[in-house]
Amino acid sequence: MPKFGNEKQAVAVKSQLQQIARPMYNNPPVHGALVVSTVLGNPDLKQLCLKEVKGMADRIIGIRSSLRENIEKLGSPLSWEHITNQIGMFCYSGMTLEQVDRLTNEYHIYMTRNGRISMAGVTTGNVEYSWLKLSMKLQKLL
Repeated sequence: MPKFGNEKQAVAVKSQLQQIARPMYNNPPVHGALVVSTVLGNPDLKQLCLKEVKGMADRIIGIRSSLRENIEKLGSPLSWEHITNQIGMFCYSGMTLEQVDRLTNEYHIYMTRNGRISMAGVTTGNVEYSWLKLSMKLQKLL
């Protein structure tokens, strides 16, 4: 580690380095805009990007359908239409704070405390387990 002449000089150097670094962290939208501009400005990259976004959207739609099918197969007395009616990367489950806390503490099924589920965290590998446990637990909580 380099030695500085004195503490005052070390403070001055640190200040200069912070001034150089600060714009890199305070203005991230510029970086994102440059990435988008590069991708959309290149026909091959744009096609690849659109294909990947479509794949992601299709996966989420499929997971939503699978979630609903799994929980309805288990005979839940609740309506779960909202899972497939909603769009996007998150699903509002309608669960109460108490239900969410018990699912997290007892079954390690995680979501925000207002019942919002991240669809990115639900996979074909865990959808059956998650919803079997969720359905069983919800039936006990009702």
